[in-house]
Amino acid sequence: MLIAYLFGCLVIAFAAVAVVLMRFTHRVARRAEAAVPPDGQYLDIDGERLHYVDFGQGPAVVFIHGLCGQLRNFAYLPLAALARTHRIVLVDRPGSGYSTRAAQHDGAIASQANAIAQLIDTLALERPLVVGHSLGGAVSLALALDHPQRVGALALIAPLTQPVSEVPAAFRALTIRSARWRRWVGRTLAVPIGMMTGRTTLTHVFGPEDAPKDFLVRGGGVLGFRPGNFEAGSVDILAAERDMPSLAARYAALSVPVDILYGRGDRILDYRLQGETMPLASERVQLTLVDGGHMLPVTQPEATMQWLKDVAARMPAPQYGAPQPAPNTAHTTQAAHRG
Repeated sequence: MLIAYLFGCLVIAFAAVAVVLMRFTHRVARRAEAAVPPDGQYLDIDGERLHYVDFGQGPAVVFIHGLCGQLRNFAYLPLAALARTHRIVLVDRPGSGYSTRAAQHDGAIASQANAIAQLIDTLALERPLVVGHSLGGAVSLALALDHPQRVGALALIAPLTQPVSEVPAAFRALTIRSARWRRWVGRTLAVPIGMMTGRTTLTHVFGPEDAPKDFLVRGGGVLGFRPGNFEAGSVDILAAERDMPSLAARYAALSVPVDILYGRGDRILDYRLQGETMPLASERVQLTLVDGGHMLPVTQPEATMQWLKDVAARMPAPQYGAPQPAPNTAHTTQAAHRG
């Protein structure tokens, strides 16, 4: 009887702690969304909702962010200046930022590329320059291989291009294979633990450079303190582990120019494995190495933008998307002009 009583007390205590953690997580998530509200508009694709920002006119440039990120990761770039000559489309990958992903979706890199392809079609973008950062680089490569007629060229910044044998330390907590356990951790433990270890994580992700003090809001980092973001990141990690071997085996078939920018000090992805192997895999690839870390669009925005403009200038032929007015939301305009 005593053992049963103690066990019952333990179950009740565990349940009470879980409820407290869930309420705390919900409260933090709402505050995060208040600090970084949606910047753009929505597009329904195959039952999912993609959040994107679209402004400027001229040749189209599509930006795809990396793991656990969202479209504000590009806010430090001088986008307002680029929008004078180019149409800019920033998109939250499925499951990230304010884009949705069904619970049963496995986050396949090819599926994410398909969603971007449909976005390109719906917005009538004519073979845009696709800019992919980190995991967004893998999605961009899949897009170019599966939908070459929709892509003019790729500009990849610290991209994931090869299978990774060991998950970077900053993201190891995401490697949860059970969907039920992933959901429970996301709704209880992930956010409070993430808040406690956030400074260390940013140091690792940005190193050897420093993370800007305003990254949580200006760069959208605070949206990582939401259960859905944790769950999507976990699914993305497993999808990359599963999909990268077959994707990397196809690079000889690339038919569009691919430029890659990598920092020699990158602590997330090894530039030698992920960057220097690419010109050997495809003659369409050109690699540029600089001193810096993984978050070059944030830490070196001017240099990154100059590289991007040089890539755009070398595109085979200018392709123009339909002219669009500047975005109406104050948040988007502010983010673009702060770059």
